Amino acid sequence: MALQKVGGYEVVRPLGSGGMGTVYFAVSPTADRVALKVIKRELLEAPTMRERFAAEVESLKLVFGSRVARLEDADTTGDPAWLAVEYVPGATLRQHVDARGPLSLSMAAMVGAMLADGLAKVHQVGLLHRDLKPQNIILGPDGPKLIDFGLAVLIDRDHYLTEAGALVGTPAYMSPEQVRGERELTPAVDIYGLAATLVFALTGHGLYPPTNSWNLLLRITEPTDLPDLSGVPDELVQLLGAMLAHDPTARPGLDDVRARLLAVASASSGKTALDLRQEVAALTYNGETELLVPPDLVDPTQDPEDLPVVAEESTAEVPETTPTKVDPERPASPRPDVTWLVDKIRRQYARRSTL
Repeated sequence: MALQKVGGYEVVRPLGSGGMGTVYFAVSPTADRVALKVIKRELLEAPTMRERFAAEVESLKLVFGSRVARLEDADTTGDPAWLAVEYVPGATLRQHVDARGPLSLSMAAMVGAMLADGLAKVHQVGLLHRDLKPQNIILGPDGPKLIDFGLAVLIDRDHYLTEAGALVGTPAYMSPEQVRGERELTPAVDIYGLAATLVFALTGHGLYPPTNSWNLLLRITEPTDLPDLSGVPDELVQLLGAMLAHDPTARPGLDDVRARLLAVASASSGKTALDLRQEVAALTYNGETELLVPPDLVDPTQDPEDLPVVAEESTAEVPETTPTKVDPERPASPRPDVTWLVDKIRRQYARRSTL
């Protein structure tokens, strides 16, 4: 049965689905647009899972910044459980590269620096993204934004391997420590995911050739099986290689990554960060993808003061008058302009019905 309303939001259409659940485009009673994620019931059936979900949502409330889609509302105890985040118009990075090809060096480096800003805000509140990939980056009207941050912790390794649909693009961007099932993850996991995402943005291919999930995961955990950086410009090979280090402690920190990406973006283009930011938005935002509030969900109430005043017709009899004879030889005298008086009387009549 199709959903019609969830938590007061009117569900308009599905946007996609993944390991956590289904995402819908929905509209609030005041016509705010949101991306509403309905969590799969089976994910929340395990002991303490709802408590973990509630804790993650509380943390998400603290995340801020222009590079992350803000949390709007959530119900962690409902059936179904759900959360609503800001709707960001635009194509995903994956959709953009698939449709228009890889980004230029300067554009990819600037996108990476802007995403590093977003990750810094996520890390500041003690969260990790854990599922950074091109599908989780929206190229909006003001540049890239991170979505789906913080909640990948609800999906364990078994779901990636056994659940239908959960493998779409995700394992290819997982760090070795994630694949090994380590629970004590650090911000380095998102450094790895950012590098894997930038490799795709620059080349259109992943770190390893397409293969079945087991072979892919085995390759990721093999220290001597290095990621494929063919096609990556020379200016970024060293940085991305370091970000993809098998040992998470060997990866550079987020501040270092952002500074080096900005340096490459500026040096390769000769432009300022402001110019590059504007160029990213102009070249990557696809306004045709934007979803609008359906007309049948909009019910504006007209302000009574804006309604036209219609005077009631008088029922009093008007005495007949004798037509005035006009001398054809005598020019008619001009009639005085009394429209101002008529308008004044109408306004007074509209205000005082006893006139």
